Amino acid sequence: MTASQRYLSRLRDGRSVWLQGKIVEDLPSHPAFAGTIQTICALLALQDDPASQPSLTFSPPDTGKPANLAYLVPGSKEEVLQKETAYRIWSEKTFGMMSRLSDYSRSLLTGWYASRHVLGGSDGKFADKIDRYYRLSRDQDLFSTTALHDPQVDRSKLSSQFDDPHTHLRIVRETEDGIIVRGAKMIATGAPYYDEIFVYPFHRRPQSEARYATMFAVPVATKGVHIVCRESFASENAEDHPLSSRFDEMDAVVVFDDALIPWERVFIKDDPEAIWRLRQDPVAVALSQQPTVVRLLQKLEFVAAIGHELACTIGARQYLHVQEKLGELIIQAETIRALLLAARERAKPNQYGVWLPAVEPLTTARNLGSRYYPRALEIIQQIGAGGFLQVPSTLAELNGPIGPFISKYYRGAGVEAETRLKLFKLAWDLIGSPLASRHELYERFYSGDPVRTYASQYAGYDRQELIQTVWELAKSDTR
Repeated sequence: MTASQRYLSRLRDGRSVWLQGKIVEDLPSHPAFAGTIQTICALLALQDDPASQPSLTFSPPDTGKPANLAYLVPGSKEEVLQKETAYRIWSEKTFGMMSRLSDYSRSLLTGWYASRHVLGGSDGKFADKIDRYYRLSRDQDLFSTTALHDPQVDRSKLSSQFDDPHTHLRIVRETEDGIIVRGAKMIATGAPYYDEIFVYPFHRRPQSEARYATMFAVPVATKGVHIVCRESFASENAEDHPLSSRFDEMDAVVVFDDALIPWERVFIKDDPEAIWRLRQDPVAVALSQQPTVVRLLQKLEFVAAIGHELACTIGARQYLHVQEKLGELIIQAETIRALLLAARERAKPNQYGVWLPAVEPLTTARNLGSRYYPRALEIIQQIGAGGFLQVPSTLAELNGPIGPFISKYYRGAGVEAETRLKLFKLAWDLIGSPLASRHELYERFYSGDPVRTYASQYAGYDRQELIQTVWELAKSDTR
């Protein structure tokens, strides 16, 4: 059985996925999910292809069977590059438009596994549990996502201040088999068609809210777990919506209705400080940031390419103000490329021999991305301008009764109408469709509130060398 076949078989496990008020009976055939699932299957096929398998997998010594490179604990600078290359291959195939292909959550898990002996709560069971779960996930090639944030019911209140204490996810009771949890978490991108969900609080909890500070992994098909999807942005028309038909990553709220989480999957319980240490773990942070920056680079390169082709197609590339905007797109991409290269070249082993890309360049790239991407879309809007409104409703009209007029009035500079219209359809799917709006919102906030992330980078930066030179000059005797 191929990787794609195994993945598809796992989707028919009776999971409770809700869309438009109804349970989705068959995910692979449903129009809201079919295109995205087909894209995932195409990526998995690369792992089975003898030509690409060596670039996407490694052979763990305990099994000898190919495993996704996201699960590799890097033991050298070469392996840091090896992981980066694997992420790039998948990102290139999706033009950076799929941000939760599980490489992020798999990298988190790999980081926790690598740091397992210094993480966890006071019960001392974290290391063994995460070891077994890591091997299960790696060997079965499980797809996973995260659900870390509380529903935005009333952000002025602590979780324990609601009339219903289970508005936010918390433990209801403990049993011999595990914990019973009730409440909700968001935003679980990809949850409808992935295998596992990691659940824990994103923000630091006070000790008074310890009951809300639990970390576990849950199979999507667990009884009492409901995946409530947002409106679908997928299209069944690949010709007119080339991105929306392939890359709509569904976002969802995960509702836990007295769901049982077995003890084996409860990694940390009632321990805010232990979870915060896990959130700050340098290995998990560095390994998980690497694929997000690789994807960001591919996405910015994709936008830059579209901007260039738009300018050429409408005969505007020679104008200085257009060249300035195209230059800005190139500068964005090259800045992220340089930061990714710096992270790799400055990689070094930690005290346990795990080689990690330098986190400062990666954090800088992620922070820049929250501002770069919205600006990149703005530039595409300015280049295409009113041309985005000069597009017929469907490309099929080229072959209809009105076709001769469309061929005449919709052509571009040196290109036929069909070529120009396909490009503008693609560009509109990038900047003006519901999928486009979702991506802009995602890039602004997926790392957290940009104000907080910028401030956090300042607060955590080693400023001593910078400060020292200032005071050396200020205090120097100039007489």
